[in-house]
Amino acid sequence: MTHQVSTEWVGKRAFDHQIQDHIVRTDALEIQGGDNSGPSPKRLLLAGLTGCTAVDIVSILDKMRVPIDSLRITAEADLGEEHPKVYTHIRMQYIVSGKNIDRTKVERAVKLSQEQYCGVAAMLRKNCPIDYTIEYLD
Repeated sequence: MTHQVSTEWVGKRAFDHQIQDHIVRTDALEIQGGDNSGPSPKRLLLAGLTGCTAVDIVSILDKMRVPIDSLRITAEADLGEEHPKVYTHIRMQYIVSGKNIDRTKVERAVKLSQEQYCGVAAMLRKNCPIDYTIEYLD
């Protein structure tokens, strides 16, 4: 399988990315010469990470018959000082809510996503550590 995207410059530091049937804009902050009309590419990469693992978690929990009310995932990354400025450490937090959640199964689902299924995490982990915590809201 091959993935393809197309990127077009739309002015200043903004770019529109054609991804399947969707257009996603990235841009730089005003102090970097942009208009802040979209996220930075690096932040979009973090969104790819949280989105990838979120799909895994919901799918795995569904197969395990573990109902949840909500799932929120946050990611925070340290950016190196030297060029190329890459992420040096990523910290993720999984926030799960629901009644009588089987925490053992949630922890198993997160571990499976992080260690086996999430391709974005696997690619990023080759360059920087990814740590995570799980928080439960009742």
